[in-house]
Amino acid sequence: MNHEIEVRVRFCETDTAGHVNNTSYFIYLEEARGKFFEDVLPDESETLGRFIIASTKCDFRSQAYFGQILKVSTWISHIGTKSFRFNHEIKASDSGVLIAKAEAAIVCFNYKEQKSEPIPEDLREVLTGRLVTH
Repeated sequence: MNHEIEVRVRFCETDTAGHVNNTSYFIYLEEARGKFFEDVLPDESETLGRFIIASTKCDFRSQAYFGQILKVSTWISHIGTKSFRFNHEIKASDSGVLIAKAEAAIVCFNYKEQKSEPIPEDLREVLTGRLVTH
């Protein structure tokens, strides 16, 4: 099941070429993941501060511009023992044109002990309910 948010491109997110700067997409993706956690996790006090990003990437397919409304779709595409993967698509809200495809590997992390740890069963159940294989 996809989780969706919309973002409006601000002027400060564009560059001298007039389109959204590549670094701005990672801000949109972070916002989408944060909203995903806020909306789907049963008790955020139990989960905030439990994750660390192991890797992230974004493939740019088309350009986006100031003032444009973008739809960011987010879903879980893989669940491992200690980590899971988000996949994202960013599309122009009005036309549906694909702007970017992205992914992020998220690790359950114990900051006190500075090491990864297994995904708790209650979290695994929630993530499994959001697992999508495209």
